[in-house]
Amino acid sequence: MEQRLDRASAAVMELSAALDKYVEAQEALTVLNEYYGSDEWKQDYADDEAGRLPQNLKRGVLSEDGVWNLLSDNRGLMERMQDILNH
Repeated sequence: MEQRLDRASAAVMELSAALDKYVEAQEALTVLNEYYGSDEWKQDYADDEAGRLPQNLKRGVLSEDGVWNLLSDNRGLMERMQDILNH
């Protein structure tokens, strides 16, 4: 029982810390959701395709799947948390 208490305590503390980070990330996810597919994103994508962006610039937000996959994963996590609450 002591081992169960230790494992459960550690898991609760780790989840609490992870949820704090997750809550902080929600603002960034909201901004990314608004940006993805917007006119601004389309212009940035076109500029990248035309070679107008620096070569060493990170382009994760311009990979059509990167943001989409992150937003999908986020929706999945929210559904999972809702399922946990409902049980």
